[in-house]
Amino acid sequence: MNMRRIRLEKKLTQENVAEAADLHPNYISSVERGQRNISICNIARIADALGVRMETLVARPEDKA
Repeated sequence: MNMRRIRLEKKLTQENVAEAADLHPNYISSVERGQRNISICNIARIADALGVRMETLVARPEDKA
């Protein structure tokens, strides 16, 4: 949920994030839909692509500031 929210706030497409993270757009889509168990390495790549800290991606909604 956080990944999609942040991506939309930054007006990025899944393709933009995938390219910046060097991942396939289908992978980004499946992560956003909760269909993948994402590795810590890919969390780091996606966080970098979105310009946020890893913790921001994995924080529970009630934990966000």
